[in-house]
Amino acid sequence: MSSKLTVAALQLPTLGMQATKLDFYLRNAHSRGAKLVLFGEYVLNHFFKELKEMPIQMTKEQSQKHIELLQKYAERYDMCFVAPIITFKENQYIKTIAKITAKSLKLYEQQILIPYKHWNEKAFFSNKIKPLETPMIFTLEGFRIMVIGGFELHFDHFWAEVIRKKIDLVLLPTASTFDSHNRWREIIKTKAFLHGCYILRANRLGEYSQQDTKWKFYGDSMLVTPEGEVYMMLEDRESMLIETIDKKIIHEHRKSWAFERELALREKNC
Repeated sequence: MSSKLTVAALQLPTLGMQATKLDFYLRNAHSRGAKLVLFGEYVLNHFFKELKEMPIQMTKEQSQKHIELLQKYAERYDMCFVAPIITFKENQYIKTIAKITAKSLKLYEQQILIPYKHWNEKAFFSNKIKPLETPMIFTLEGFRIMVIGGFELHFDHFWAEVIRKKIDLVLLPTASTFDSHNRWREIIKTKAFLHGCYILRANRLGEYSQQDTKWKFYGDSMLVTPEGEVYMMLEDRESMLIETIDKKIIHEHRKSWAFERELALREKNC
């Protein structure tokens, strides 16, 4: 079992149907030993506000095309891809995150969607509102990995699962905009420190204009260590982050701060 894992985050605007750009980045990631690649939200599909102006069949074709493409690349490069993608149930849009390998396709239906007047994914998508469940968790090269939607970062239910399931790496695909840079950075750093895990965030790029408001998706994709430090961060240009995470750092942090040990002692005495 390896103590290290090389991971990548792609920082892109919405991809077109052509595979040229994707092929360039994935070949590069493969040459540098990456085993996992994370995509931001609304990269394989258009931003949800744009979908309202598009025929649903076009979005279905877009999703299917990208799933087939990533399955092909997963087999070619022996990689695992985690990518938000829109799926459908009876012609209703469902916001999901796909985990794609050479042998499998698994989907996580995002459980909590943004509900605000200016950004109402909850009203647009048909994701079920039900009691919260454990999000997508899988093991890769001996690392326990959990996937949550960007908005789900804000809810303690998911972070309790990080402790309960002994998660090493949280994957956080986002589509953050406006002037939220500092808030996102500080929350991610704090969550990584308190839960003794790495967090890999992939945030999309691009712009969307609505009346007098411009939505600028600013990048800031990053890898944050269990110490709560930003190990690597991209700026606001199209690019790819590739770094190696180390189980020794996770174990040393958890041993030094002993948060889990103190909780476990009290659970035994209950």
